[in-house]
Amino acid sequence: MLLWTRIVLVGLVCLSLVSSGMGCGPGRGYGRRRHPKKLTPLAYKQFIPNVAEKTLGASGRYEGKITRTSERFKELTPNYNTDIIFKDEENTGADRLMTQRCKDKLNSLAISVMNQWPGVKLRVTEGWDEDGHHFEESLHYEGRAVDITTSDRDKSKYGTLSRLAVEAGFDWVYYESKAHIHCSVKAENSVAAKSGGCFPGSSTVTLQDGTTKAVKHLQAGDRVLAGDAGGNPTYTDFIMFIDQDATTRRLFHVIETDSGQRIALTAAHLLFVGRNATRGGGGGGGGGGRMSAIFASQVRSGQEVFVFDAERRRLEPVTVKRIYTREHEGSFAPVTVQGTVVVDQVLASCYAVIEDHDLAHWALAPVRLAHWVSSLLFRSQPRAGAQSDGVHWYSKVLYRVGTWLLDSHSIHPLGMSVYSS
Repeated sequence: MLLWTRIVLVGLVCLSLVSSGMGCGPGRGYGRRRHPKKLTPLAYKQFIPNVAEKTLGASGRYEGKITRTSERFKELTPNYNTDIIFKDEENTGADRLMTQRCKDKLNSLAISVMNQWPGVKLRVTEGWDEDGHHFEESLHYEGRAVDITTSDRDKSKYGTLSRLAVEAGFDWVYYESKAHIHCSVKAENSVAAKSGGCFPGSSTVTLQDGTTKAVKHLQAGDRVLAGDAGGNPTYTDFIMFIDQDATTRRLFHVIETDSGQRIALTAAHLLFVGRNATRGGGGGGGGGGRMSAIFASQVRSGQEVFVFDAERRRLEPVTVKRIYTREHEGSFAPVTVQGTVVVDQVLASCYAVIEDHDLAHWALAPVRLAHWVSSLLFRSQPRAGAQSDGVHWYSKVLYRVGTWLLDSHSIHPLGMSVYSS
């Protein structure tokens, strides 16, 4: 395991050296000095993401009011950051109480505000509400929402302040009124905050000998059915799980086809659809030009996914009949040498969170190199034991790099919470 880790680290160093002379398409190059992002202020009444606050794509459902005597009160933590001004008109300290996630985002925003406007601080006018001043099921009652302004109360800054809040990682930002900006976050333990990019452990893959195997039972070296760059079926090595959790219940999108196949995957996972059916061209993915990878949450009825036809030994386009959501216990994100995998007969990417399959596959090159080297050196030795639950450290590194290099729209909002929590 130590050798494997060293190999991956060497690969990362090599990639960083090579990338110093490269850029990612038009725009900022990898090896160039990072320039400040051009901030586009939010318009009055605009909210990001463009969905309702208490939906899965934003801050998630309301989970119940927290009072000082409730068991959940311990979920709230005080924020004594001296770079933030708390109005605290009730003089109870309630505005300082919030969830840890909300506190982290608020502290990050405070730094951005001081960098944007020297001498100006972030001001919180409303935090946790214990007095019932907000509408029913407001996230203020859970310490998951704050209303903010700047310390100078300059309303001309509020559009930019909204954008800074988006960049700071709040899960929903709303330029709600001329007097303040409303920001909220996912619950610490919510299904929405743990979406990531995975399949249920009970989903099946096809092995080279023709048998099927549950995703959760895969072992390094298993040869599984996948798709090559030309969109043709092939067998490839399973390397590892880049994320796994055997017990947590998560919400999955179930994509059902006209011919009866069903694949369940989280909203931020990439799935291949017919290129002529994608909106805006999708996020890359080879397939000989006939397919493109998009987030599962973007798949719509009428689009085509690619199903393995065992008789014809081909991946055939099949129309999506309906899409619904379902909770499953356990989630697993397998990575193969090919970067793709056929799950429950439907072709999917191994990647998630980042919208570009090809870019994600390129970024995992050190993992494939380590697998290749270890398979040569230790071919006769027994396979490594089971991985422990959690997001793999290399995946976390890639996420951090991705947030530095990519625009926020290139990263799925439900994927961000997994790595930035």
